[in-house]
Amino acid sequence: MLDFAIGVTENSRLSCFTYPAQMRATLKVEENQLAMNSTSTVATGMSRIPQGVPAIVASVFGMALADAIIKLVSADMSLWQIWVLRSVIVIPVLFAFARGRVTVPGMGWIALRSMILIAMYLFMYPALPFLNLALAGAAFYTAPLFIVGLAAIVLGNRVTSYHWLAILTGFAGLLVIVCPFAATFSPLVLMPVGAALCYAVAAIMTRARSNDVPPVVLGFWLNVTFLIIGLVAMAVLTSGLVTPNSDFPVLLAPWQPTDTGDWGMLSVLAILMVGTSIGLAKAYQSPRPEVVAAFDYCYMVFAIFWGVVLFGEVPDVWTLVGMVLIICGGIGGLMADAMRSKR
Repeated sequence: MLDFAIGVTENSRLSCFTYPAQMRATLKVEENQLAMNSTSTVATGMSRIPQGVPAIVASVFGMALADAIIKLVSADMSLWQIWVLRSVIVIPVLFAFARGRVTVPGMGWIALRSMILIAMYLFMYPALPFLNLALAGAAFYTAPLFIVGLAAIVLGNRVTSYHWLAILTGFAGLLVIVCPFAATFSPLVLMPVGAALCYAVAAIMTRARSNDVPPVVLGFWLNVTFLIIGLVAMAVLTSGLVTPNSDFPVLLAPWQPTDTGDWGMLSVLAILMVGTSIGLAKAYQSPRPEVVAAFDYCYMVFAIFWGVVLFGEVPDVWTLVGMVLIICGGIGGLMADAMRSKR
């Protein structure tokens, strides 16, 4: 009997230490499971963001800043000189990123895509010295409308009524900002619209013909094209076939000497070009370019921001209303894609 009592007492003592230990182990396992579930939830939430959206938002931020810098320096330096000097910095960087593997199948399509993007810049940049940055950006961002239409026609993507509503909401925001029927409307605003069409064609071509090409390779050949076009244009200016004209420096200024400040600005442009060259290619390799196009409108928000910071172009009430509509269009594009995925 005494042995039994001693045994019970010992078992009780062991239980006092064993059970809490077991409970702690169980709680630890449950905590780990909760942590794993939380991580899984976050990963699932991130995976619901359509491919290409983060890339396009980062890219249009860089594009807006680059456009503002071009507007800032184009009074002293021609676009051709900027292209040449910037490309001298960018090309070796992209070549290194690609590890020298820059020759891929479909080089003809890559060359055509690069030339279309060159045309886009030639429509856009000559207008910048004469247009408010926000106005030029607003006109340029008719591009998502072109992209949605081309995605349906060329790629056969099904564009839902919700996608169209999102795009048109953003476009309505642009109309509020641009005021095309106001007395201050300038026909020069049509030049960024031409740039928008080029941008849309290049975006769809990226998806249709260069989807398997590494974005860094597409960026490399785009900048090679910048360099070639810039050198040819400067050769024409120096040959006397076209007379340099300081009244229109963005296209006709002669080669200008550069100082440390100029090289600092060119280095910033080079960094932005590396990012946007890769980011835009990656964004429009997405299987849903019409969804990515809705977030293209974020450019307007960034353009207005840089306009305020660098040029003191303070937006009025209608510009702010337009910005709200643009943001709603972008969010609507994401929601439309989520609704489509659930069906």
